[in-house]
Amino acid sequence: MAEIILNVDVRDGVGTGSARAARRAGFVPGVLYGGDKAPVAVAVNEKDFRKSLYTGKLLGHLVTLKYGEETQPVIAKDIQFDPVSDRPMHFDLMRVDQHAPIKIEVPVYFKNADDAPFVRQGGSLEVVRHAVEIMVKADSIPEELVVDLIKSQMGDTIRFSDIELPKGVEPTITDRDFVIATIKVSSAAMSAAADEAAEAEAAPTEKTEG
Repeated sequence: MAEIILNVDVRDGVGTGSARAARRAGFVPGVLYGGDKAPVAVAVNEKDFRKSLYTGKLLGHLVTLKYGEETQPVIAKDIQFDPVSDRPMHFDLMRVDQHAPIKIEVPVYFKNADDAPFVRQGGSLEVVRHAVEIMVKADSIPEELVVDLIKSQMGDTIRFSDIELPKGVEPTITDRDFVIATIKVSSAAMSAAADEAAEAEAAPTEKTEG
């Protein structure tokens, strides 16, 4: 099972009033949904929820939901935060079969971005997709998908086929090798070139006396 365990209480009602009451009592309200069962309003102690959140292994990962003596695998699909205090305000959990494949977005990590040839060529990485939706078993969700840029040159296009896929991972988009990022002339290099051109144009022309 998963490393993180969320001990939940079942809430009465799913409205705003119920959620506010949970927050006043020191809990983070949430909803458990999915499978062939009806949605259930739940709440988790805010202090415990924060501890799980700060591990970096809560959102988008397989976790264990515990209610009394009952446990079940779930995926934390979404967490809403207060825009001012950054306090967790609400979360969504999806019921899953930990051994069955699910669709989920996983972040893309670009390795060796500072040491690639395009950096010395004045290029910059323009990311098209910061995350990619994949099909993978719930108990095998990767932390990230890795693209190695160590040989990338100016003008290259990074596609899904350039990702080092972990075993058992497949894209949900299967009809094309879609673009992840492109490598273009950086704005700094363009600005420097424009400055040089402007200086050259403004330079005084020497007159030759006859």
